[in-house]
Amino acid sequence: MGRRVPDGPAVDSDDELLARHAAGDPDAFSELVRRHRDRLWAVALRTLGDREEAADALQDAFVSAYRAAHTFRGQAAVTTWLHRITVNACLDRIRRANSRKTTPMPEPERLEDLLEPHESAAAPAERQDLRRELRTALAELPAEQRAALVLVDMQGYPVAEAARILDTPVGTIKSRCARGRARLLPLLRHLRPRASEDEGPSERNQSPDTSVPPPRKTGETRRARRGGGGSS
Repeated sequence: MGRRVPDGPAVDSDDELLARHAAGDPDAFSELVRRHRDRLWAVALRTLGDREEAADALQDAFVSAYRAAHTFRGQAAVTTWLHRITVNACLDRIRRANSRKTTPMPEPERLEDLLEPHESAAAPAERQDLRRELRTALAELPAEQRAALVLVDMQGYPVAEAARILDTPVGTIKSRCARGRARLLPLLRHLRPRASEDEGPSERNQSPDTSVPPPRKTGETRRARRGGGGSS
């Protein structure tokens, strides 16, 4: 049945828990939720950028998964299946919001809650400003590009796993990530570190090639040596 931990009882796999739930076990689905809620919450929060919307989307996703457990055929991992349901619930909310939007969406209360949900609230003000701008820029992306970037760039999923979660070809995920990054770059270009204040104006304005001594000097040195040296 389940895997056994040292000096402890057997632990059911995700597949076994889902099968038990589909068979009528009243506790199996709660265990699945306990195992995966934090990571699914991070995905929802980063995709939607609003705590209330993310909580509602995650609740919708769990209800959908609860009801659809009997349709699971094991073609993907249970965690992939749960992530797919969660991301789809988020995308549905984004599309509905876009279809009825008449005023700008309210700003989420803290960017830490979007990008690093478990980070201390005592983060420096500069970091909060930086994250706020990143969150605002991310909200400008189409829903599908945002979902791909959240999974790949923020959650650290391999492209192939993100493709399975979103039920989308790998090439499409790569394309969405590339287009999303290209759209984010102009919005975030001003956040790139400036040249060091220790550098003088001439050093900051130099092109990369001018930092290399011109090759003709080597030839001149050899000619001077053959001629018995240069003028003093």
